[in-house]
Amino acid sequence: MKLGIDTGGTFTDFLLLTDQGIATHKVSSTPDDPGRAILAGLRHFFPAPDLPPGFCLPDNLEIIHGTTVGTNALLQRKGARTLLVTTRGFEDVLAIGRQNRASLYDLQQERPAEIIGRADCVGVKERLRWDGSVQTPLAPSAGKRLRRLCRQQGIEAVAVCLLHSYANSAHERMLADELRRLAIPVSISSEVLPEFREYERLTTTLINAYLAPLISSYIKRLTAKLGDIPLYIQQSGGGVLPGETVGERAVHTVLSGPAGGVHGAFQLAAEMGREKIITFDMGGTSTDVSLCDGQPTLTRDYRLDSYPLRIQVMDIHTVGAGGGSIARLDAGGLLHVGPQSAGADPGPVCYGTGEELTVTDANLFLGRLLADRFLGGAMPLLSERVKRKMTELGRRLGLSARDTALGIIRLVNIGMAKAIRAVSLERGHDPKEFTLFSFGGASGLHCCELAAELGITEIVVPARAGILSAQGMVMADPALDASQSLFLRGRQLDGSLLAERFARLVADKKKEILQLCRSGRLSIARFVDIRYQGQSFELTVPYDDHCTDTFHAMHRQQFGYALPDAPLEVVAIRCTVSLVRPKQALPRAASHSDAEPEPDERREVMFAQGPQPLGIYSRRQLTSGHHLQGPALIVDDYTTILLPSRFHLSVDPLLNLLIKPN
Repeated sequence: MKLGIDTGGTFTDFLLLTDQGIATHKVSSTPDDPGRAILAGLRHFFPAPDLPPGFCLPDNLEIIHGTTVGTNALLQRKGARTLLVTTRGFEDVLAIGRQNRASLYDLQQERPAEIIGRADCVGVKERLRWDGSVQTPLAPSAGKRLRRLCRQQGIEAVAVCLLHSYANSAHERMLADELRRLAIPVSISSEVLPEFREYERLTTTLINAYLAPLISSYIKRLTAKLGDIPLYIQQSGGGVLPGETVGERAVHTVLSGPAGGVHGAFQLAAEMGREKIITFDMGGTSTDVSLCDGQPTLTRDYRLDSYPLRIQVMDIHTVGAGGGSIARLDAGGLLHVGPQSAGADPGPVCYGTGEELTVTDANLFLGRLLADRFLGGAMPLLSERVKRKMTELGRRLGLSARDTALGIIRLVNIGMAKAIRAVSLERGHDPKEFTLFSFGGASGLHCCELAAELGITEIVVPARAGILSAQGMVMADPALDASQSLFLRGRQLDGSLLAERFARLVADKKKEILQLCRSGRLSIARFVDIRYQGQSFELTVPYDDHCTDTFHAMHRQQFGYALPDAPLEVVAIRCTVSLVRPKQALPRAASHSDAEPEPDERREVMFAQGPQPLGIYSRRQLTSGHHLQGPALIVDDYTTILLPSRFHLSVDPLLNLLIKPN
């Protein structure tokens, strides 16, 4: 019995997978304490009013949770008071950063808020050379001085990032032994990220320390409510780990929820025989897109609020475009949508408490959302309130309310199409060759228009599109990632030398994961970072007998050229050690029909061409073999799908909707 829980900015999603099938639930998120929404969901599945928590959990239950606690804490700068310890003379690395700028000619560009102040960056007397040899030994009194400083300044966590510690971790470990006597979390870069590039290593280690107390506290509060029920946390790279170990790996939770969605879409695509997919996850707060060409795309060039994180994460491009994205006018009177979101509180205007119009309000005004059937009728929407607000905004724009609502939809679609191009066309992939997997509560209303914009010819709306991230979590396996900088070139690229280094790296992680999770079949993936000699950056390719050929082909795809005769160098090795567990099969339709179903009712929906009558269909009534010609509106408990007149759909045996243009 597995329960996937995905905490989003607007809703918290639940999917319970048992031998009897799948049960789902959705509640409003509680941003002040995400655990309250989780407990509400547990009461729904396992009610026990006579017990203090209000639920009674079965012994054979396992919970897999995707959390945004760490991400939100960093964005809001609500992490722990953290001390950054580095080599003396390098205390300003965090402030200096890199010379590249995202908006080079923006004269009004503002730096993101500091994670920690300059007073919390201290240096210690020591120095290692690039090869790990000691130039200046660590001062014997350094640890004692740092402990005293932590007590004086009320430090709650420490990040240690010394120069060239990836080549020799001795000095960092000595400081860690001293600082851990304070009983506060200590993150050292030689454990968090033993790789070269000092700035990226420093920011990754600092963020891990900054979030560790908060994540640990959240998990402890949650596990106290769960008792002995196993709790796993979704990692940003797609694997899961026991909750009690996540505090020391806090930085690995920054894409916890979105990673579950990509994993869920990829698993479903594999079962359907699709290898090339683009995932389109539109929720209440943001839209996450990712490309999978035979496997999920991973990256180490991820940035969170402009700070680089060099850990391995799902390559997910996020834009501030969701159902709750706010429509506003700028100083010049132009209409913008997002990135600000109304979230769960106060929410869109149609929820009854929000005062600013959102994408959800625009869809409701246009008739694409049904006020009396939202969330299965459990949450009626206030249409008249939206109508007044939309008319008022239209008057300020000099437009009708209808054109204003259509403009909001058009703007959010442009932003999402740009995001999909960023993960496809800008990286050498033609989106026309991929299937668009559309999931998340708001995606079904926009997927057809997006596909038409991008030339995509097939859309899949999964059977449980509104909660696919939670489904992906129950399908995920325990996994650990590891890396190590390793500079080899020319004759040093000998297979036996690399094999020896890989053997050490893999052995450490195998031992660690078997201590954490004892069940499952071991699976090991090996990768190398390769570049042409003289290049500043590298590409990660699978490690096998053809890895150099793979590198040349990947370089050609991404940059338009390859240099097969140029000397190469390896700068790092990587591995992922997983415990693959048996998967329960997804439920299939009990019946098959080639007929076109009858609509529940007919209503009028606004399009750019004008109002158009269409049929309203309950998704519960659609079964394998059913087919529909647009225009139509398919209403599910957690999502609504708009099928324009130029599209048609069919239902497959897994109850997914397959949508194609006529």
